[in-house]
Amino acid sequence: MCVNDRLSVAPMLDWTDRHCRYFYRVMSKETVLYTEMVTTGAILFGKGDYLAFNEEEHPVVLQLGGSDPKAMTECARIAEQRGYDAININVGCPSDRVQNGRFGACLMAEPELVAQCVADMQGAVSIPVTVKSRIGIDDQDSYEFLHKFIERVAAAGCEHFIIHARKAWLSGLSPKENREIPPLDYSRVYQIKRDFEALKISINGGITSFEQTLEHLQHIDGVMIGREVYQNPYLLASADQRIYGKDVPVLTREAIIDEMCTYIDQQITPAEPGQHTPRVWHIVRHMLGLCNGLPGARKFRRFLSENAGKEGADSTVLREAFALTGQPVSEQVV
Repeated sequence: MCVNDRLSVAPMLDWTDRHCRYFYRVMSKETVLYTEMVTTGAILFGKGDYLAFNEEEHPVVLQLGGSDPKAMTECARIAEQRGYDAININVGCPSDRVQNGRFGACLMAEPELVAQCVADMQGAVSIPVTVKSRIGIDDQDSYEFLHKFIERVAAAGCEHFIIHARKAWLSGLSPKENREIPPLDYSRVYQIKRDFEALKISINGGITSFEQTLEHLQHIDGVMIGREVYQNPYLLASADQRIYGKDVPVLTREAIIDEMCTYIDQQITPAEPGQHTPRVWHIVRHMLGLCNGLPGARKFRRFLSENAGKEGADSTVLREAFALTGQPVSEQVV
């Protein structure tokens, strides 16, 4: 499958699970979706299935955390067999836990190792292997540092870089603070695109609207949005029209809820006796922001929070929550 990364939703730990991604795919058929970061250890030695996804999620990218070329390559093979459209190497997460595992943003200081992973993985699979990084780490934050990193990893076969336009402090700041405190420098990412015209360059960090997205797309190839989509997911309902130029109707919130109710009932009905099934809350927790901007948004969130985790809850909970917003059946697109 050819992946058009004009717009993508960022990999977000504990957030972009398969239920979240299904919800996003209901609203946008074109936007590229990413898994949460999955470590090589979880894939190779974990007891659960960390690679499960719904076929409807395509195009979907696995974000992989690791630094051992052999393990990364084996996981790349597995991901391709499972049907993922691309694999993304995490070279941007600054958390202590990630650093202790020798992956994430600390790998920006080891471009040769990242390059080896890319070369070995790309040699083993036919789907793209991409890299998500920062613009620098700690005091290694010059443009020259970023340029050399991109140059070396691109030479190993990486053709697509997603760059979070902030540097990462590997000590002294929490992951949350690392998403907010280091200043954004979009111009540095633009310059990388000018210096490496043949590469696909996407930008990430602090982007909250499609107006901003379209402005960035004047300079680079793709935009990745994270927290704004999670907090205000209805933004995605107009992505195919505004970002991809598709002549299709924008789904109303009611239509989205209808589709999600069908999904909920499918998910909570075990295919076999004794099969583990998710509770409604595991699905609708990703939908709490769907009605933001409507008069009854707070009631919607509260009702779901109080009722979706109860034993025996089904899709009725979501319909009842939406009824509290007072929206008519012919809800107008906002």
